[in-house]
Amino acid sequence: MNQIVAIIKKINNIDNLNIVEFDFNGTTLKMMSLDLDNNIQIGKKVKLITKPTNISIGKNLSGELSLSNQIIATIQSIENGQLLASIELKVNDTILESIITVDSSKRMNLQIGEVVTILIKASNLSIGEVLND
Repeated sequence: MNQIVAIIKKINNIDNLNIVEFDFNGTTLKMMSLDLDNNIQIGKKVKLITKPTNISIGKNLSGELSLSNQIIATIQSIENGQLLASIELKVNDTILESIITVDSSKRMNLQIGEVVTILIKASNLSIGEVLND
């Protein structure tokens, strides 16, 4: 499971639907959630989690995308298996893993050291823990 430490900067809610915005090293991330604990408050530091299969990779993107979470990262390693590829990505001091198909990895000609865009749907991001430091 990928972990991203971020600070809650905004909470919008209507009925039971919440859109929470986070600051992750100067990049805004958004999470969609139905219910929030009372300890989820603006200014709190949290550990966000997402599965490696929920991280898509974009290369040479242009135009608008509906995905609100777009993070610039550098490829640290590529492990191509028979069907799936594990791509290790570095964002500042944070290491994230994306699992994509080998076909996509080869089609995109991904290379170690290459700068790419990580894409995560707001519904694929969740708060794993509120940090008290």
